[in-house]
Amino acid sequence: MNTPNKLETGKVWLVGAGPGDTELLTIKAARLISQADAIVYDHLVGNGIMELARGDARLIYAGKEASKHTLPQDSINQLLVELAREGLSVVRLKGGDPFIFGRGGEELETLVASGIPFEVVPGVTAAAGCAAYSGFPLTHRDHAQSVTFVTGHLKDGTVNLDWQALARPKQTVVFYMGIGAAEEICRQMINHGLPSMTPAAVIRNGTQSDQKTLLATLGTLPSRIAESAIKPPALIVVGSVVGLHDKLSWFEKP
Repeated sequence: MNTPNKLETGKVWLVGAGPGDTELLTIKAARLISQADAIVYDHLVGNGIMELARGDARLIYAGKEASKHTLPQDSINQLLVELAREGLSVVRLKGGDPFIFGRGGEELETLVASGIPFEVVPGVTAAAGCAAYSGFPLTHRDHAQSVTFVTGHLKDGTVNLDWQALARPKQTVVFYMGIGAAEEICRQMINHGLPSMTPAAVIRNGTQSDQKTLLATLGTLPSRIAESAIKPPALIVVGSVVGLHDKLSWFEKP
């Protein structure tokens, strides 16, 4: 039987670190981080979270920034296998939730093929956390009866999405990794039926002290992004719930 302060060795925990605010980390995630022999962590893990790690833990940065990958994905997959085979308890720590555009499934497939035991610890995904801190309810009876999470950057580098489905009224659409494709996203959403005056916003560094919410419409969002020089990581939110920001915003100081 494991003691409360000892993790199983030769095992990987795929852990979501949440959207940035350290206090949005789950209790289970915090416990695992504090007990792990090795932590392989991403660029989007919030400030302060790595301070929970043991002083003697092996910390390995495997962050991915726009057009800049510290380690290729295949190398990360194999690294997890090698660490577990060393007999270490390994936390694979990802920003947000590891199964929402986090490539967690790809990493687990490698673990399964290699016979490595694992567990998954969900995290608060960026869409939910950042929208909440910006005053956007992702669903609302008067505005949106559905919400869609979509990546703005496909594996082959294109933005070839189901625009007809994304441009339906009465829904909220959240684009992860979409800043570089913002002009194309807005053009396609308008071309497929949404009015150019549809509210849209960008949230950068959501849930953190330097969070910035940029309000616009589909017609003005690309120029607003260019003027403000907002860089990734950031989310794009499209839908009439964005119009509730002025009323419901509570986190950002005016």
